[in-house]
Amino acid sequence: MKFSVTDEVLDLGVKVVIVIIKDMKNIQENKEFSSYKNSIIDDMKKHLTQESIEDNKILKGFWKLHENIGKTSKKDISSPENLLNMIITNGTVPSINLIVDIYNLTSIQTNMALGAHDLNNITGNVTLRLTDGSENFLPIGYSKPKPVSRGEYAYIDDANDILCRMEVRQVEKTKVTTETTSCMYIVQGNENTTEKDVEVAANMLIELTTKYCGGIAEIIYK
Repeated sequence: MKFSVTDEVLDLGVKVVIVIIKDMKNIQENKEFSSYKNSIIDDMKKHLTQESIEDNKILKGFWKLHENIGKTSKKDISSPENLLNMIITNGTVPSINLIVDIYNLTSIQTNMALGAHDLNNITGNVTLRLTDGSENFLPIGYSKPKPVSRGEYAYIDDANDILCRMEVRQVEKTKVTTETTSCMYIVQGNENTTEKDVEVAANMLIELTTKYCGGIAEIIYK
């Protein structure tokens, strides 16, 4: 699988690293990792407030990205901000499965937008580009496709299927389950992050994932 980004998206300030990890073993829960995750979240709760989220420079960068493409809806919240809001509201981040829990933890620690897509369900290559409205989009949790607006940035495979809409919503097609053994990971920043920031998050993801899930990792785009 090859990955590419159009100049139109790069000009918006998007910074992205793509990681492939193969031959992993995913399970519902790992008690050692869960204990580690809970300790990180408990420490974060000591200083995390709604004001600190609103003042966060990196999270503001995602709002700026959305404004640059004409998206100002409060529904379009970046994934790291959404996760941090969950901690304030619920005291934790829901556990999905080990692979997902690992990238979610990396996201809240770095404020980067992370996502994983089952590599075996991706059709051909993936391009991060602006949508033209013809794309197929079936978000996670939905049974019917949703319409796609023109001019949004999205990760799209060769079947014209959206894998991730902005850094807001992933899809049923490539969602990670306990049967997943290989993933394409997205690690995304914005104009308020450096390329180094994104690479640090990618390396943190690789370290945690290979520690708890095994696998062979490769950065294919940065």
